[in-house]
Amino acid sequence: METRKQLAAEKKRLNTHNCAQAVVCTYCDLCGLDEKTATDIAGAFGTGMGNMEGTCGALVGAGMVLGLLTKDRNLSRGRMKTILEKFQQRNGAIQCKLLKGVGTGKPLRDCPDCVADASEFLEEFI
Repeated sequence: METRKQLAAEKKRLNTHNCAQAVVCTYCDLCGLDEKTATDIAGAFGTGMGNMEGTCGALVGAGMVLGLLTKDRNLSRGRMKTILEKFQQRNGAIQCKLLKGVGTGKPLRDCPDCVADASEFLEEFI
């Protein structure tokens, strides 16, 4: 049986979803969203925030899911901080372009693996 982490990574690997969509759509049933709505909500974060300039889209998706599940701003912010710290520790960056190696020529992590990591850390809180 595949885990949600594996399902999310596969959505990205197959290129049917962007990184944020892969995370949000994998957990949309827990959040009370249909897949179309989840896809639309996360659609603008396929290359991180600001077209690779900001936070990895998989992390943005994890934050969306946290907010929908906790319904508590302070709780979700604290949990998101933990997810970001763990992701940074594992991968060396949280910014999309650094993860992809844009400007450095040294990719730190492939997108499906970023999606898997964000999902893994998210699952510690759900």
